[in-house]
Amino acid sequence: MMTVAIIGLGLIGGSIAKDLKSQDHFTVLGVDNNQLNAQKAVELNLVDKIVSKEEAFKLALIIILAFPVDHMESALPHILDLIPSDTVVIDMGSTKERICLSVANHPKRGQFVAAHPLAGTEYSGPTAAINDLFKNKNIIICEKEKSEEKALATALDLFSTLGLHTSYLSSSEHDKHMAYVSHLSHLSSFTLSLTVLDIEKDESKIFNMASTGFDSTARLAKSNPDTWAAIFEKNSQHLIEAINIYEHYLNEFKEALKVKDKSKLLDMMSSANDIKRVLNKK
Repeated sequence: MMTVAIIGLGLIGGSIAKDLKSQDHFTVLGVDNNQLNAQKAVELNLVDKIVSKEEAFKLALIIILAFPVDHMESALPHILDLIPSDTVVIDMGSTKERICLSVANHPKRGQFVAAHPLAGTEYSGPTAAINDLFKNKNIIICEKEKSEEKALATALDLFSTLGLHTSYLSSSEHDKHMAYVSHLSHLSSFTLSLTVLDIEKDESKIFNMASTGFDSTARLAKSNPDTWAAIFEKNSQHLIEAINIYEHYLNEFKEALKVKDKSKLLDMMSSANDIKRVLNKK
């Protein structure tokens, strides 16, 4: 029986707990500063037991960090200070460079695996936890060369159990590409929602006229602001670079609309259609 402690019982932590709890060879301990979340995790049978951080450090072979990234930099060095020499710590944060820098010179850096599962929904909290959230999804490990062989093997076994496929990046490359592909998508969704709420004062019109196009584009704007404010702040440099390019294309559309340049609009949208070729590779 392997004991896993999960610190942070929201969508990601709760879904990991749910999958592991369904298997006989895991004991799942939960840790959450929010007592309502902790209580709900027990009610939903996501964990076997709620424990303190100190108990988790003593009892667990694997400690999974699934709390917001703005707390990770300060918490991770302290966690590594307190764990036994055979414990593996894995974080699930959506940004990586500053987290990795926070423990770059820590004597127990080898016991840490920096990871990011590319899975999620727009919902948050323990009630958002679902089975098989990670099945056939990708997970990125950053700075694998700085993790001990045993720690890396433990993490890979866990990821395999969850149904994840693993790839590797440096922490800086991870953050750059996530800004372009994921973080900009969320920011765009928040911006679209603000725009519609600002322009369309009749909420019934939004409700009655929103089609699947608006629903799918605005879906990410339902995401937890606390989570995403932290991600945006931690990855602000790369995200600003992405926004600058995004603004360029918005202005290209705007100028074409001003002069009713249908040919230009068609060219831009035809070029954008190439994303089908890229995404169809999945």
